[in-house]
Amino acid sequence: MDIKAYIASGILELYVAGSLSEKENEEIYVLMQQHPEILQEVLEIETAIIKLTAATSQRNNDHILQNVKKALGLNGDDTKVISITKPKYNWITYAGWAASIVLGVGLLWTVNQNKQLQSDIEVAETQQSLLEHQIENSKNSLTEANTLISVLRDDNISRIQLAGQGNFANTYAKVYWDKNSKRIFLDAQGLPKPPEGMVYQVWSLKLSPLTPTSLGTIDNFNTDANKIFEIENQNESEAFGITLEPAGGSATPTMEQLYTLGVVGTT
Repeated sequence: MDIKAYIASGILELYVAGSLSEKENEEIYVLMQQHPEILQEVLEIETAIIKLTAATSQRNNDHILQNVKKALGLNGDDTKVISITKPKYNWITYAGWAASIVLGVGLLWTVNQNKQLQSDIEVAETQQSLLEHQIENSKNSLTEANTLISVLRDDNISRIQLAGQGNFANTYAKVYWDKNSKRIFLDAQGLPKPPEGMVYQVWSLKLSPLTPTSLGTIDNFNTDANKIFEIENQNESEAFGITLEPAGGSATPTMEQLYTLGVVGTT
């Protein structure tokens, strides 16, 4: 669409003056929403008409009257002149004002509708994201639950009770060792929340001579609701222990912070 040619056609002046059909008015209203240049031109036309009307209403028309009288040969002082008063309402001015009000209300309604639509879309997207997250968590939880059930029911799984040690006699844990898949499931429900900057570290032990091998740290202990952790174990373990270590873990266990210990064969 050639915007400049459309503006130059004069149809916008007719729109402001209220001389178009309802269908034509609707078409121009739609174009004003789509093209800022057309909207600006309509506003400028309305402003020009309002200024012109105001200037005309304040002009002294005496010289015009004298010219008319002169042309008609009515120059006597006794000539009676019937005054023509200005109409109470200027339809062009008010048509412009009305168009501005309608346009403003329409644009405001459109903006509000767009904002509401955007808000509704964002809410829907957020709800969908939360639902997808919940579904994914449910799937993961179901998978974990089925895995644990199969472990608990498998007679080939070794169960090792880890008892509290020294100052931590009230703590406990349990290891389920699947030697075929070379993994353990650690039930650490009996351990307290570790202090800030500290983590639990799991150890596989050979007893003679005593040789500890780290199975890693439990970094997500505080955020895991079930406190059951799957850990890879490639070792021929004779015992398992859990110590409290600085974040990142230690090369060797801190025996003063040995919370639980259990020998394989202890159920």
